Amino acid sequence: MNTFFCSDYSRQAGENIIGSATNEQTYILVECPPPWTSEAFNSRWVPENLQILIKEAKRNKLPIKFLLIANNLSHKVDSTTLLIYQRKEGLSNGYRKQEFQLANIELVAPVVRKWLRGGFSDYDAQTSVTRDILICTHGSHDRCCARYGNPFYFNATSIVSSLELDNVRIWKSSHFGGHRFAPTAIDFPEGRYYGALDQESFHSILTRTGDITLLKKVYRGWGILPNPIQVLERELILRHGWDWFNYKVAGEIIQQNLDKNVILAELNVEKPDGLYCYQAKLVKDETQSVKLRASCNATQETVCPKYAVDSFRLASNKLATYSKCASL
Repeated sequence: MNTFFCSDYSRQAGENIIGSATNEQTYILVECPPPWTSEAFNSRWVPENLQILIKEAKRNKLPIKFLLIANNLSHKVDSTTLLIYQRKEGLSNGYRKQEFQLANIELVAPVVRKWLRGGFSDYDAQTSVTRDILICTHGSHDRCCARYGNPFYFNATSIVSSLELDNVRIWKSSHFGGHRFAPTAIDFPEGRYYGALDQESFHSILTRTGDITLLKKVYRGWGILPNPIQVLERELILRHGWDWFNYKVAGEIIQQNLDKNVILAELNVEKPDGLYCYQAKLVKDETQSVKLRASCNATQETVCPKYAVDSFRLASNKLATYSKCASL
């Protein structure tokens, strides 16, 4: 019996998980009761019309991440929740949500097709403010998500209930990357990724209280930012504290060499007192880069490069309008 768990291996290697959040433009989340097969959308309850739609989206290289979601009631309710989270343009605090309550999962594909054609407005969909937290429990894809994701899902629902957070929904989710960081989560509508979670860190993330330095261990990054810039953003979080989560940002890689060992980047931030532009030099950090098996089923080790903030500065502040900073 294979007793290797990639999440254990990653923690023993001391892997720094920052910079591992996936940069996606759109997430389409479809409620579907488990169990899910390794390729989630081949599962028993996924209709053929939805499978065809997803294949078409991949073939046309649409910037969409499809995920299955479920909660403890998904087997019992006579409706299907469809959530579409689309990244906001420019200075942003995350994603814009549209929610549809459908009579059954067979209606998902035609609704999504209509949405892709621009056939829906906010009047057609629910846009109430909710916080949807996805926890990967996709054990058939990687055993760590069963071993660590499932127990954490039950703990997370219990914490939300005890805090009486009526606008927070906890969902089981199919694979969204980073199973070696299990238990791992995405926090919508912001789209921030977390890993190696425990009850204490999750409580702080929910309430945005407690020691901000705990994010050094559990924060994977903000999915609206390119991966290397996620490292810079975490540095700024640690300096600003939980107030940072109220700001809007826009990040961009300005320049990088061919082997991407050195990256010049900027991060524009909207705070209550104005706009600020941070410029940074990010470098591959060989001391943090680790060689490991990236999943439980991997047969070979791969090198996982890591970036560090070599230097950064506040290039300008209180700009009249959002605009790209002067060149580094």
